[in-house]
Amino acid sequence: MDFNMKKLASDAGVFFSRAVQFTEEKLGQAEKTELDAHFESLLAKADCTKNWTEKILHQTEVLLQPNPSVRVEEFLYEKLDRKVPSRVTNGELLAQYMVEAANDFGPGTPYGKTLLKVGETQKRLGGAERDFMHSASINFLNPLRNFLEGDWRTITKERRILENRRLDLDACKARLKKAKAAEAKASAVPDFQETRPRNYILSASASAAEHELRVAQTEFDRQAELTRLLLEGISSTHVNHLRCLHQFVESQATYYAQGYQYMLDLQKQLGRFPGTFVGNAESTSPPPATTSPTTVAATIPVVATVGRAPNPATAVEGALNLNDVKPPASGTRKARVLYDYEAADSSELALLADEMITVYSLPGMDPDWLIGERGNQKGKVPVTYLELLS
Repeated sequence: MDFNMKKLASDAGVFFSRAVQFTEEKLGQAEKTELDAHFESLLAKADCTKNWTEKILHQTEVLLQPNPSVRVEEFLYEKLDRKVPSRVTNGELLAQYMVEAANDFGPGTPYGKTLLKVGETQKRLGGAERDFMHSASINFLNPLRNFLEGDWRTITKERRILENRRLDLDACKARLKKAKAAEAKASAVPDFQETRPRNYILSASASAAEHELRVAQTEFDRQAELTRLLLEGISSTHVNHLRCLHQFVESQATYYAQGYQYMLDLQKQLGRFPGTFVGNAESTSPPPATTSPTTVAATIPVVATVGRAPNPATAVEGALNLNDVKPPASGTRKARVLYDYEAADSSELALLADEMITVYSLPGMDPDWLIGERGNQKGKVPVTYLELLS
């Protein structure tokens, strides 16, 4: 391999000159060209942007993927320009386990039915999480990475070149200062036999130093202007990141809204699900002697409906003629509503948290439901939404 010795020697000389200048500046033995206040503020703003962008990017990655091993694996796939394999989310994996458990326990049992319902909701939550992660990665993480791996690397490169130009400029200033000092000293103590040739040499050395200084100053000014333009572009970066942040918030809000709606739907389904919260009907052990909201169905007074004898099948399905239902003369109970409940049809009574209602049961009713009265309003209410009072 051929080497250009002249270029190698020149580069080594420049490197040595910069190293000497840098060391003397650190020791306070050399003057340093200071940048203007506006330029320094741009540098500080750029450094601040870089540091906080790195922290926000890292923590967002942790939020979207808490497993560090998976993050490292995805990083390697990205660097190798290979497609990241599709993975199930934690919610989807939980849904799979619940469905398999329901099939083993029996999908017709109360526990199996509930597992199927919850598993279906967990699957929907997992899908919503996957959509959120995909949207956040494209709309938020990728722009932050592009800034750090693109614009910031360019800025760092140009700042490094600017620092080298400054060191060259200050070295030229130091050489010119030494040449001027030597010329002034020679003029102050003349030697009549050698004055003309020595002064000529010193003058030529000073002229060469002035020329080098002008060249170094031009290169420094050109590089400073280029770096300034790149630093001023940080404001545009902030505008872009602001837009991406809005998109991230919208994606996150959509994700949480979907999750909230899915859980509300599941809560309503479980509220109407026979045998979900009250003990298993197949269990041979006697129910505990307590008046907690989940086991009080057997302690509610039972009254007969007016007119035709009730059909248990229609009662379980909730096909009650509420106009014919009358409360017992005694034995009704007061109940405090624990949660808001939205009536699914006209046979149910909508509830508001913390309100007080009167409740009682009817023959053949689903043990998870009671008849609730509030003033002139009457309808079925789920036991799990109530705290029965003595």
